[in-house]
Order: sequence, then structure tokens, then C-alpha cells
Amino acid sequence: MPLKRPLVPARSGVRSWRVTSPRSAPTGCALVAMSVAFMPRDPAARPTTEAFRRLYGDGYYLLRMQEPGAMEAELARMDTRFIFRRILTTRDTGAISLSPEWWGPPDRDIPLPPWLPKEHVDRLAAKFDETGFAGAINFYRCLNLNWELTAPWTGAKVAVPTKYMAGEEAMSCSYTGVQEYIHKGGLKGDVPGLEEVAVVAGAAHCIHLEKPEEVTEHIYDFIKRF
Repeated sequence: MPLKRPLVPARSGVRSWRVTSPRSAPTGCALVAMSVAFMPRDPAARPTTEAFRRLYGDGYYLLRMQEPGAMEAELARMDTRFIFRRILTTRDTGAISLSPEWWGPPDRDIPLPPWLPKEHVDRLAAKFDETGFAGAINFYRCLNLNWELTAPWTGAKVAVPTKYMAGEEAMSCSYTGVQEYIHKGGLKGDVPGLEEVAVVAGAAHCIHLEKPEEVTEHIYDFIKRF
């Protein structure tokens, strides 16, 4: 189906919304964002890590990742397949820690749901066994630098046609105030191009894996308008 405007699927991440800066609007693109809601840049949240510390305490997982090598050492003591089983299947809500207590016994069996084949976990584990987790964790170590680099976009709005979808059990939507922000006008204020919010029942963070047919249908229904 030919599209009259390019579609940008933004998968799970505050930064993924940045692909639709004000410069994108004249190009006629549209956006489908999933899981993590838009988060406007707060000029007072300096540094970003301290803002998270005030909200969630020292044990918050993003803060525990800041010391180079520390989180890598913790993860190295666990089987990589166990790590992905635990993270991808969690239904925990609120601010998690990724502490030893959160992981639980590393030798315990975590059953896989139908949407997460063992082969998929094995492929992920094999890749990260080669590379380690430092590259992924370093993204979170750049929180303060990213805050500085995005200064020119303070107050920027997402004006392109946008659809946002999230799982009803998504951890990122369980933080204090997020549901109100999404459904009571806050998100629409920051994303004036927002046309629809879709809540995917029975899904958590990885909605594209958990409910692929439903997510595809949502995207298709949206792009048919263009």
C-alpha cells in the first residue's frame, strides 16, 4: 500500500520520540510510538540522574547503572538466558532496581510464555554473550549528557500525526502520574499531533512481541489514513 507520507515507528524509549523534531513536520511524516510515553525536556532537571534520585531513590535501576563496570559485573554472574527470561517476562510495576533481590535465585526456572520462544531468548543470549552488556548500559550512563545535548529542543512539541500505544501492564506506564499524563490531557499538550491512544490488553512492555497481530493492526489502521 503506497503511503502519502513516511511512517516512523518509535519503539520503546523516551529518546525515540526525538525522531519527530519540529524539523520533521514539513516532511509530512507520521509517528507510531510504543510503550514509553513522551517525556518533555525539563530544564530544571539537572542533572537528570538527580531528578530520578529524588523521585525513586538510590536503588532505582538507572542510578545503579551509573558506575562503570558495576552493573556489568553483576550481570556477568548470571546466565545470560536467565537475564532475558527475567526481564522480558516481568510484570512488575513501579520503579525497579535490577538488584540481586529483584533478580532472585539465578538458578530458578522462569517459564516462557507462548509469545517468547526459547529460540528467541537463545539468539539474544548468544549475541550478548559475545558483546557483553556494556554498550547497552552505556546508553543509560549518558542520561546527563543527553539532557545537555537536547537543550535546543526545550519546549519542543511533536506536531506530526501521532498514535501512541502501550500495554495495559506496562511498567513504564505504572509510575506515579503517568496514567493521568497520558489520558487526561498532558500527553496531548506536549504532542499536539496526537490522534489516538491505544491500550493493548494483556500486554506489558514488549507489546510488539506479546501481541504482534494486534499491534500490526493498530499500525495498519493508522497508516491507512495517509
